[in-house]
This record gives sequence, C-alpha cells and structure tokens, in this order.
Amino acid sequence: MEVDQRPLILVTGGAGFIGSHTCDALLAQGMRVRCLDNLATGKRANISHLEGKPGFAFQQGDICDLPDLQTAMRDVASVVHLAALGSVPRSIEHPLESEQANLAGFLNVLESMRHAGIKRLVYASSSSVYGDSAVLPKREGTEGAPLSPYAVTKDMDEAYAGLYVRLFGIEAIGLRFFNIFGERQDPEGAYAAAIPKFIRALLRGKAPVLNGDGRQTRDFTYVANAVFAVQRALEAPAGRAGEVYNIACGDTCDLVTLLGKLQERLVRFVPRAKDIRPQHGPDRPGDVRASLADITKAREQLGYEPRCTLDEGLDRAVPWYAANWR
Repeated sequence: MEVDQRPLILVTGGAGFIGSHTCDALLAQGMRVRCLDNLATGKRANISHLEGKPGFAFQQGDICDLPDLQTAMRDVASVVHLAALGSVPRSIEHPLESEQANLAGFLNVLESMRHAGIKRLVYASSSSVYGDSAVLPKREGTEGAPLSPYAVTKDMDEAYAGLYVRLFGIEAIGLRFFNIFGERQDPEGAYAAAIPKFIRALLRGKAPVLNGDGRQTRDFTYVANAVFAVQRALEAPAGRAGEVYNIACGDTCDLVTLLGKLQERLVRFVPRAKDIRPQHGPDRPGDVRASLADITKAREQLGYEPRCTLDEGLDRAVPWYAANWR
C-alpha cells in the first residue's frame, strides 16, 4: 500500500469557525489535515463536508488533555493552534475557564510539540493584547495594559511562544487576529460576535443591540484573510520564529455604520430589515473603544495581503446566514 507523503498539519480547534476554514484551505493546498477539537464551541457540522475525504481526519480531543495532544501530534509536520475560549465578556465572567483553555492549553501544545520534535507552530493571538493603548493604528510594539482575562491569556501565550523559541527552537509565529467574521461564525449564545448577532436579529425582524453609542470602531476582517495569513506563516522562513503579526484589513468601521451595511444586504431576504432601529445597551466592560491595525509588518515579512475587504466579505457572508440561520 502506497504511503501518503503529503505533509500532515494538525489544526487544533479545527471544527471551529476559523479552524474549519483553515482545514478547507490546507486540504485544497495539497496538505493532509488532522483536526483536533473538543466540540465545546466547535461544531461537527462545520467539517461534515470534509469527513471521508482523503487526507482529512477528525480527532475529538482536548488541548487540556496531554494524552489527547500526544496522540494528535503523531507524524505531524506543523501545528496550527486555533483552539481557544474566545470572547472578552466570557473571560470576565469565567476567568478560570479562559485561563485553563487559552493559557494552560497553549502551554500543553508547546510542550507536546517539544517532546514530539515538531518545529513549526502558527498560533492565534488577538488584537485584544493592545488593551488600553491609545495608539492608532495598532502597531506591534505599542501594546498597552490588558483590559480582560482573555487579553491576559493571549499576551501570555505570546510570551510563552517567545520563550519556547529561545529555549527549545520551536518556530512559533503568532497572528493577532482583528475581529474575524464570515460563514460558520456562530450567532447563538451570550458571547457571539457582533456581525453574526446583528445578522440573526435582522433576519428575525428584531432590533439588534448596540453596546453604548455604537461608535466603537473595529478593523473587521473576513475569514479568508485570516486563513491566508495562516498559510503564509506556515511557509515563512525559520528566521520569523518568535514574531507576532497584525492580521486585518487595515481599515476601520464603527458599529452603527456596520449595521447599516448589513441592513442594505438583508433587505432582499427581509424587506423590512432597513427599517429596524437598534436598541442601545450599556457599554461592555473590557471593551476597546477604537481598533485599527497597521499591517505593514505582516505585508513585509510574511507576504500577507488582505484578499477581501469588509464589503466583499459581507457580500459573501450575509447570504450564507440567510440560508442557514433564518
């Protein structure tokens, strides 16, 4: 029997939103993919179209369980680490859970890689590491004090990654994702992100809730851009180990304007969508007021370039939500 010689990539959190798109892209690129997910926030439905395909394997397991990781690391060439408990509000309400999944789990990944002899790690960091820094655009090296337990875990992940680069030669590259959105992002639950929550409310004829005045700005980034950055980081020279990069569009949009963009696209599915007025709730603890990324470093060192603008991403995502979350 002929042995498949294609590189095997482990994607932790591979049944999640960004993770499932990453699995799609790596398989299309000619890699083999092992998807590790405990299905706490990921969904089997996100990868159902991949199961049974040559080169793809799903392992239900937890990054907080070392035997699960040791099994997942067998014969792996590189690791893409996307498993995490996201959401700033969730981390404020449940800091111990965030610490366990996002920090202890990350350290488990690093240790398992070290003992398995795997060098290349591409991991998800977050724009939240910029904290209370007033510098705009956000540039690597201008971080402020963290505003949430989630931000602390991501900041510490970067510190541990740098340490394992220096001590053990792990080729860790961090990607600071800025407000990723797109198909398969879950609109359900108290900790859902703004775009899917707004879309779901409008599809159901309900008023979306804006926290505060709705003039918070974000660098909304379509998921294809995040996946492209992962691919570029996997292929980057070893000299990039220990670096972290902003991954975004380098553009900004406030929530009120975003809501208007969604309403324009949803009128063909819900004719009265444009007439629905939002409700305003209280400001969220730990929320960053303004976010805009400087992506110069990723452009120059990774060859990263946004493949999709906010408007182009909304054009793709909105019909998917209309078809799947009516």
